Amino acid sequence: MKPKTHKRSPLLNRTAGAAAALLLGGGGLAAVNFYASAGTSNDGDSRKGAVAQQASTIACPDVVDRLEKVPRQSRKEVSRELGRLDAQIGAAYKRLVENRRAAALDKSWTRNAVLDPLASKRRASLDRIRIALERAGVRQAGLEKLARCGMKDGGTVRPGDGQQDGGQQGGQDGGQQDGQNGGQGDGGQGDGGEAPPPQVGPSPEDFVDINDVQPNVQEPEAQQNASTGVFKTDCGVNENGKFNSDNIIVAPGVVNAAHHMHDYVGNQANDAFAVDEDLAQGETTCVNQEDQSTYYWPVLRDLTGGDEADVNTPGGGLDGNVGKIITPAEVTMEFEGSPVGEVVEMPRFLRIITGDAKAFTNGTDNANSSWSCTGFEDRQIADKYPLCPEGSQVVRRFEFQSCWDGQNADSANHRTHVDFANEDGSCDEGFVAIPKLVQRIVYDVPEGTNFAVDTFPEQLHKPITDHGDFINVFSENLMAKAVDCINNGQECT
Repeated sequence: MKPKTHKRSPLLNRTAGAAAALLLGGGGLAAVNFYASAGTSNDGDSRKGAVAQQASTIACPDVVDRLEKVPRQSRKEVSRELGRLDAQIGAAYKRLVENRRAAALDKSWTRNAVLDPLASKRRASLDRIRIALERAGVRQAGLEKLARCGMKDGGTVRPGDGQQDGGQQGGQDGGQQDGQNGGQGDGGQGDGGEAPPPQVGPSPEDFVDINDVQPNVQEPEAQQNASTGVFKTDCGVNENGKFNSDNIIVAPGVVNAAHHMHDYVGNQANDAFAVDEDLAQGETTCVNQEDQSTYYWPVLRDLTGGDEADVNTPGGGLDGNVGKIITPAEVTMEFEGSPVGEVVEMPRFLRIITGDAKAFTNGTDNANSSWSCTGFEDRQIADKYPLCPEGSQVVRRFEFQSCWDGQNADSANHRTHVDFANEDGSCDEGFVAIPKLVQRIVYDVPEGTNFAVDTFPEQLHKPITDHGDFINVFSENLMAKAVDCINNGQECT
């Protein structure tokens, strides 16, 4: 049985609905840069011109979200199989992209050549997960039902930009019924050193002029006992250039588990194999050296800026992520209080994921993306990249869960030990308020520049997939100081 679905972020509730467009594209950067080569719209914005040709991608039921309990002795094997599941989808997606003509000519091709073989591989990995859990005395029902994947349709691409004929029919058939309502949707780099999948997306529909967005931000009113203070930590903008495509929270011990590059600030010991003891001894980029926390998020890329150094590496070009990585102009991280009462200390090594890297195929239950522009931050967008006017900068904002179950530093699906507050700021029964991490990441993106966030290949670089990760490695002294500051209505660093 799927674990209880917790509330989505109040921020997402007040922003635009989830993206519905998908894109299946041609080769490399040329396929991405269709905006500049296909003419412009009447308003002169090359990113919003005429489009044609529908496309599809693979959607698989999410496995991580279904896990109810993963005992310590099972974690290594389960993580390894989760990594395999992601790579399997990536290889299947690559096959789909490269054989669009065959899919268009034969309605059964997608099912027979892509979805059925993928289901067979997934079934074997799911069975190994089941066995690993049962060895530890945990019975997880229903895993076998997650093997079948389907197709998700929608979106448009311009004809003639590195595209081959075909591609539409493959999304209309072969699995429309199975996996329709969700998917793991992670990419791999393919099998055996073959050519990488092309970067596909974003599509013109993924952008919106910020001037066309209405103000939509409302904050809960502070009550009499509110904790109104703010604790700020400055950890830089990743001047060190620390990047990797690991995912220490979801798949520890698995290299390239994320299949996209992350920016890191704070703890510098974060990689696939880091354990709590490594993080406790790691160096930090934070000004306050007692903050050894790790903060990371997918990189943003300039798609017209040429190749990056990772063009031939996993997580970069080998996973369909191309273009120059844009270093943030500014990163601010603030820990805020609760509008209804005091907050308690976070446990050391608390892990929190906000947003969903697979939201395009999973749906928006766990999505928490939020895009805007400087000067327009009362207008937050969930499912579009903002087109900012001259002199305005692109802004990504992450509000992390601020309610904790009072016991666990993590959970099997990495979500149910924390929760978002209710719209009035209160926590559900069984949860207590902790300091709310709010990250604000600002970029200088010149007007007219094509840009996108790194994603799993089949997530098509959709803005709805944006997400952030945090592991608390404050010293006990610093956490106590932060909570005291917040509860007493002060502003501290």
